[in-house]
Amino acid sequence: MRASDLPVLVVGGGIGGVAAALSLARQGYAVKVLEQAPELGEIGAGIQLGPNAFAAFDALGIGELARGRAVYTDEMVMHDALDERLIGLIPTDEAFRARFGNPYAVIHRADIHTSLLEGARAHGNIETLTDTRIERLEQDGDVVTVFDQHGNDYKGQALIGADGVKSVVRQHYVGDPARVSGHVVYRAVVEKNEFPEDLRWNAASIWVGPNYHLVHYPLRGGEQYNVVVTFHSRETEEWGVREGSREEVQSYYRDCCPRAHQLIDLPKSWKRWATADREPIGQWTFGRATLLGDAAHPTLQYIAQGACMALEDAVTLGEALAHCNHDWPSALQLYERSRIARTARVVLSAREMGRIFHAKGVERLVRNDLWKGRSPERFYDAMEWLYGWTVDRCLALDDATAIPA
Repeated sequence: MRASDLPVLVVGGGIGGVAAALSLARQGYAVKVLEQAPELGEIGAGIQLGPNAFAAFDALGIGELARGRAVYTDEMVMHDALDERLIGLIPTDEAFRARFGNPYAVIHRADIHTSLLEGARAHGNIETLTDTRIERLEQDGDVVTVFDQHGNDYKGQALIGADGVKSVVRQHYVGDPARVSGHVVYRAVVEKNEFPEDLRWNAASIWVGPNYHLVHYPLRGGEQYNVVVTFHSRETEEWGVREGSREEVQSYYRDCCPRAHQLIDLPKSWKRWATADREPIGQWTFGRATLLGDAAHPTLQYIAQGACMALEDAVTLGEALAHCNHDWPSALQLYERSRIARTARVVLSAREMGRIFHAKGVERLVRNDLWKGRSPERFYDAMEWLYGWTVDRCLALDDATAIPA
């Protein structure tokens, strides 16, 4: 079999992996998705979607599916968790949509994943294998081969490593350590009838305090609310997820104002994430293998762009292949060149935003003065680099990227 007759292998069936599979299928490729879990699905709770995510949804042909499951916020709002002071408010109204061409919204992770899966199934030419954990990979000329835990091997004309923050593909090619932040995140979803009436805002809301913050926003038509609490741990943390405890959460929020403190008493169960990212790297393409999403640029959650960046990656990969006439080496280099600086800026900006959120002492006072009196237009100007992404400008094209005749 010729290499060009083989499928493209996508390792990972999460948001980035399914988005990549859909993008590749739309470019005419047969795709095989290899997912280690027993079934496809998404853990976690709600996430926020900037206008750039909706631009990516449209480019993947699932814009209407995703829009139908999202909740459209009226504003993004930040309060001081100690004294309830309003620090900043950014309208996400018609003026916001006019500026960026798309809305700001919140959505359950599973609803994004479902929309992508529906798009993939409608398109066809995508095969998914679950309970398939990749343990080894190799390249030979134009063929990439991966081997799973059962001893099976799968051959492809290219390999997309979309296998998340603990990527096997990245470990094979890069082998860099994770940067454990020491920040712990608890996430939960609460039914509307159990959520405080005085916090039922149609907003992406954050309460910021010394070494901690709390987030809440509506999900699924306002019938549920996403609740997220984040704090600097007293323990030496290891990257991972486990069950948490209300007692631990309570111990970090003793000085939190009563209104925000209500959030901590709500969930019946909590998932506890010890968070980490990695240092940005200047190369994530190796021959006919490349990285995508959290495998390429794992980031902390402080600017709510992890899933958005994976969606952008998937679209950019497809566009690079089309631009390079499906010459894989050239296309993967163009894809990488188009994404490295932007995703690194997101990783580094998220770290800095975490510092701003968790400011204490005099830094807290500076933080609270940062956005005082700022107009919506000035906020929008500061967000342009992030939310202004569109598919027609996603490739880093210059003379060096020209494809030989």
